[in-house]
Amino acid sequence: MGKIAIIGGGASGMACAVLLARRGQEVTVLERGERLGRKLSATGNGQGNVTNTDMGAEHYFSDDNEKVARLLARFGSGETVRFLESMGGIFLPDGRGRVYPAGRQASAVTDLMRFELARLGVRTLFHAQVGSLSFDRDFFLTYEGGQLHADAVILAAGGRAAPNYGTDGSAYALAQGFGHTVTPCSPVLVQLKCDPASVRGLKGIRADAALSVIRRGETIFGCRGDVLFTESGVSGDAVFRASSYAQAGDELKIDFLPDVPAERLFEVLKDGGENCLLCVVNNGLGRTLFRLAEGEKEKLAALVKGFPLTVTGTLGYAYAQVTRGGIPLAETDDNLMSRLQKGLYFTGEILNVDGECGGYNLQWALTSAYVATEGVLS
Repeated sequence: MGKIAIIGGGASGMACAVLLARRGQEVTVLERGERLGRKLSATGNGQGNVTNTDMGAEHYFSDDNEKVARLLARFGSGETVRFLESMGGIFLPDGRGRVYPAGRQASAVTDLMRFELARLGVRTLFHAQVGSLSFDRDFFLTYEGGQLHADAVILAAGGRAAPNYGTDGSAYALAQGFGHTVTPCSPVLVQLKCDPASVRGLKGIRADAALSVIRRGETIFGCRGDVLFTESGVSGDAVFRASSYAQAGDELKIDFLPDVPAERLFEVLKDGGENCLLCVVNNGLGRTLFRLAEGEKEKLAALVKGFPLTVTGTLGYAYAQVTRGGIPLAETDDNLMSRLQKGLYFTGEILNVDGECGGYNLQWALTSAYVATEGVLS
């Protein structure tokens, strides 16, 4: 193939570099920051949730989920584990199918890939944000501090989420320079905002709860997990999962006792006193619920089993893990090469593909990396 430039040194870009260098290709990675894999080191709440054993296109949002399914069939969760373990380490699923390194450190996953790139002798340029990309017989890149010619380019520079890691959406312009479009973007896997008055006094309280998203009276999503109250709304594992579905105006219903039937709860609350929720829910939560119920037993039971909150928005890209939207899959071929410019490939979050919380987005990063490198090598 000749010289290959990879724009972006995140999970997807590093995976592309490893796969190509193992096949003897001359690769240069251009990373705008001072080190590789900064966002990867934070994945899975710092524990490195790399994929999920329950893998399928139904866990993704895109303009072409059938194409997502075809690509996952080529490189799914099993291939991801084998790829990572080919560099070292042991990766194991938890009870919900989320796959982690046995040492539960995301930074160690990053180190595995960094060490493999060093072993393979991959050239990496740091503080090298690409400012322009053009094509005339070959690709010409200008970046902070230099210029580069390449026979193929893989654009793996991420979306808009988590700009503190260098993913601020500026890379979309490189694709748009070749005529590509960018679908409307929004932050997902993010904290949800509610009316501050509705969560007053609950900041810092965490509960293992069942969370439902309700739109116009219909439940569109439900899950079980941590719900953490903040000063502006709710966070936690269940909320991050729900954020893929929720939008402003939707109602959240929180069941603080998903394992306890309403009849049993009602029996416990029979005296209706202010201490009736002791050893039932968190004490601080109990006091707030009792105040809101004004001492009425029926209302109190309803709040415990279905505490309502109205979504007013999210905390935005600065607090989001993933971007929804991006370059449409329809503008790429089956190897994720641009249909508008031969030799230009896209991987990872810059594409209009995002997954649910639970390892799906890192899986997409590695699936798209594999597919694009196969295209480069074909």
